[in-house]
Amino acid sequence: MAVFPAKSPNGGAMLIIPGGGFSWNYFDHEGYQLADFLNSQGFTCFVLFYRLANDGWDNRADVGLIDAQRAMRVIRHHAATFKLDPARVGVTGFSAGGFITASLATRHAQNLYPAVDAADKLDARPFASAPIYPVLTLDPKVAYQGVFGSLFGGPATPEQVARHSPELNIDARTPPTFLCHAEDDTTVPVGNTTLFRDALKAKNIPVETHLFARGGHGFGMKPELDQPWHLWPQMLAAFLNREGLAG
Repeated sequence: MAVFPAKSPNGGAMLIIPGGGFSWNYFDHEGYQLADFLNSQGFTCFVLFYRLANDGWDNRADVGLIDAQRAMRVIRHHAATFKLDPARVGVTGFSAGGFITASLATRHAQNLYPAVDAADKLDARPFASAPIYPVLTLDPKVAYQGVFGSLFGGPATPEQVARHSPELNIDARTPPTFLCHAEDDTTVPVGNTTLFRDALKAKNIPVETHLFARGGHGFGMKPELDQPWHLWPQMLAAFLNREGLAG
């Protein structure tokens, strides 16, 4: 992880998971730039360098989630070093990183790897989650088509769909969630976000959703100030404050 300490820390932290189609990472506009903004709001940030499903791992569908679980535990284990409240650690991620974000929010308690050290005794549940234009569902009617080859090397079985679709794994410990997507996204259909929103609402999980008419895919922190979507980081910060991440 790359660590971005806040100059005036409020005790809250965010794990940031960049996107990149499960093949690479966009660390600038989907990582470091968001960390800089959230630092200005008092949040210490950790940008995750996670293993990529398309790099040929045996457990390719879970390696990103395993790295996110481990990251949450390591952050909490070192909370005193970074002047953090270990309970107040949230997660946000973009596109493929949004899939890992939503998976962490819904599958944080699953035992996916053997313990490495004392950090792995800690809870991996995020305080809040924010998948941004996320790859999310494995429902073939609305899924990002690249997800199947990336995670499974081909079409998913019904068992894989049930295990890995975040909207099918929501429970009472799924954290409050912020969602953001553009309606004209031709890479990852907006139905990924609306399906997750509806599933969260059905389970009475607090969820805030922002849909923009234009923006396409991958707008991240790009400085197009004439576009309404450029306001989403301020909306996220307001959500995190309302949910109590700032204390």
